[in-house]
Parts: sequence; structure tokens; C-alpha cells
Amino acid sequence: MQKVICFILFFMLSITSVLAESIDKTLNKMDINKGAVSVMIKNVQSGDTVYALNETTPMHPASTLKILTSSAAVDTLGADYKFKTQLYKSTNNDLYFKLSGDPLLKTSDLEKLIKAAKTKKISPKNVYVDDSVFDKNEWGEGWQWDDALNPLMPKFSAYNINKNLLYLYINPSQEGSPAIIEVNSSYPVPFMNYTKTVLNGASNVGISKNEEIPNLLNIVGTVSKKLTKVLPVKNPKLNFILCLEDVIKDSGFEYYSKIVSAKMPANNIYLVGEVEHGLENILPLVLKNSDNLAAETIFKMGGAVYSDSQGSFANSQKMLDAYFEKLGLNSADIKIVDGSGVSKNNLMTAEFMTNFLMNRANASGFEEFQELLPKPSEGTLKNRMLYFQDNLHAKTGTLADTSAIAGYLTSKRGKMYAFDIMINDARTSEADKKNIEEQILRALYMSY
Repeated sequence: MQKVICFILFFMLSITSVLAESIDKTLNKMDINKGAVSVMIKNVQSGDTVYALNETTPMHPASTLKILTSSAAVDTLGADYKFKTQLYKSTNNDLYFKLSGDPLLKTSDLEKLIKAAKTKKISPKNVYVDDSVFDKNEWGEGWQWDDALNPLMPKFSAYNINKNLLYLYINPSQEGSPAIIEVNSSYPVPFMNYTKTVLNGASNVGISKNEEIPNLLNIVGTVSKKLTKVLPVKNPKLNFILCLEDVIKDSGFEYYSKIVSAKMPANNIYLVGEVEHGLENILPLVLKNSDNLAAETIFKMGGAVYSDSQGSFANSQKMLDAYFEKLGLNSADIKIVDGSGVSKNNLMTAEFMTNFLMNRANASGFEEFQELLPKPSEGTLKNRMLYFQDNLHAKTGTLADTSAIAGYLTSKRGKMYAFDIMINDARTSEADKKNIEEQILRALYMSY
């Protein structure tokens, strides 16, 4: 019996050394500084660590952070939580739009609410918007000023509508003449049109800030066919008000006063209509598609519900601390400053992330959680990790100089592993970082 036990221990040590040797070989081949790579891999069933490298060194997690912040928010809100945008009428015949920051709210939803008011033949004296659900902070700590034109990083607030994005339609005109540029919204987008129609050439258009005039954009390049460019709105409140005014005007609703912000009275108020969107529709956007606006919104709403107060990062942080304490996880060595992972002020250790994933793997509702993480050919893994097919469920993360991936891999022999890989290296290309991630996971898949 003792010989059998010794043989098993020797066999397991041999497999571990093969995995370590394979990973080390990959890192050496890619000529990357090992100090810039953090990895931890654990067997879900046994809890054994099968590989670790710089696992206690804090690094930038990028969007893998959404695994933690969204889980805390769902734990607080409940999986069946609904974001509700409601329209109320006071006894003074005023209308109040009660906002929830719904990340899926669209212009068509406002149309439904206005239609409900028209159906009830309401002729309001005033129209107000109650935005008290969230504080006025519209960006996360450490978000970069040069991301202001990045549609993947829009501002987020109580006034979320149409994902806080604008669409510029750029059409060719006559040969050599500027292209025709139209915006899909009443939101003001001042720009200088430096484009040129080249009917037989290539389309290549860029948008940048004008260095001399604030708020003015330069649109530069050549246009041979219709192009669509997406921009985040600079002022979500103004964007929402303009959308609402357009809906009121287009519906023929008789109202001519200025729409202003005001907190809705607690009494003598009656529901006219509401629209809602549930977490079951929002979470896939957060975890599969890495939607930053949705991630920030549910994180902030979680803080609001947890504190029974206004949504703010401070309240979300309290929620997060309480969640980690409930799970028995020591968060002293990590730092979280937003809900999406966009900020480079976020710091994570591979040990903490892997231990969290282990915790989820051994808790109720794991299969539902696992399915929310993208598989190869889904979401942010649409064109990646195809080798693993359905054996991988993982959240990716990408920032300048940073690539990360965290989740679960079922090996060739059917064993499940929780893992976290973070690479914070300025010298290595994004493609090479992602290649390293895949090679590490291939080594794990084949070794066990």
C-alpha cells in the first residue's frame, strides 16, 4: 500500500513538473520578463495548486475584474433584479420620470412611457426627471482623458440611454469634395470636416480632438463608401433630455415647458407607466461582451441597494468588502477602484482571483455562473481559444500593456481547473501576450 501511495505522489509530482517545464519553456521562447507574468492554477475538485508564478504580486486585471464586481452586485441585487424606468403623475398634474440608470434603456422605451401618458389623456403642467438614484460621478477613478472618444468607455450615469453613444454616418459626395456627415441624434456634435471623397480609393477616416478649440472634433480622411463611426456622448444628461424632447415632439404630446431635474415627491404620486430590463439580459453583456457601461451601472446599483442610499463608488466599495468577507476572502492585497476594470489603478493578485473562482465553483449556482463566462467562439473569445471548444469558460481583459484571462478549463482527462493569468508587460505585443495565455492553457489541458 505504501508503495502505491509513493507511486501516486511521484506521478503527481511528475505531471506538475511537466506543466511547469512547459510553461517556463513558453515564457523563455517568447522572451518575456517573468516578473511581468502572474499565474495561478488550482484543481477545482482537490483544491491543490498545480502551478503558480508571482501569484501574490499585484497586477492590473483589466476586464477580468468584472467577474468580481458583477458577482458582488448580483449577490446584493438578486438574480431576478429589474432596472425600472418609471413615469409618475402628481396631483398637481406634473410628470416625473424616475430614472434607474438602466443600461439597456432606449429611445423606444421613452416612447412607450409617453404613449402611456397620452393614453391616459394627461396634460402636464411640468415635466421633471428624477436622477437621484446615482451620484454625479460619470467616470471611474483613473480613467484616462484620452479615452474620451473611445466608444468602449462611455460615461455612465442615471441618464443612460442608447448606451450613451452617437453614430456618425459618413457618405461620399462628389470626387474631391468633402464627405457628407450626419449624426443620428439631436445631440450637438461640433466638428471640422476635413474629409475628402475618393470614389476609387480606400476609406480611412479618423476622429480626434481639435487642439485649439475645446469640444470641437476634427474628422479627417478619405471616403469611398458609406462609413459609420461611433462616439460616446460627453454629456449624458443633455443627451437624455434631448432624446426625451424629441420623443415628446414626435408623439404630438402637448407640452412646451423646459424639462428639468427634480426629486419626485414621496406622496400624492401615481404610476403612469414603466419599462424594465432584468439582470438576465444585462449580465451576458458584462461577462461575455465586456460591456463597461453595463458593468459600471450594475456595480453602482449594487452599492445603492446595499447601503439603501444613493449609488456611489464608496457605497459599492462597502458592498464589495462585505461580499468578500462573507466568502472568507482576504482582500487586503488587492485594490478595486471601478466596476469594469478600465482603470489602471485597479490591482489584483492571481491568488485572490483564483481563490474566488474556487469559491464559486464549490457554491450553489455554479453552472449558471460558468455559463455566463464566454466559451471559444462567444463574446470576447469569438476568435480566440478555439482549440478548447466547450472545455473553456473564461473572462478576458485587455488594456494598454496588459492582457489577462481568468476562468475554468476542463483538461483532456476531464478534470476542471480554476485559473488566472495576468501579463503586464510593455515590451510584448498584444498578440504575443494572448499567445502566451493560450500556450499556458494548452500545457494545462494536455498535462492533466
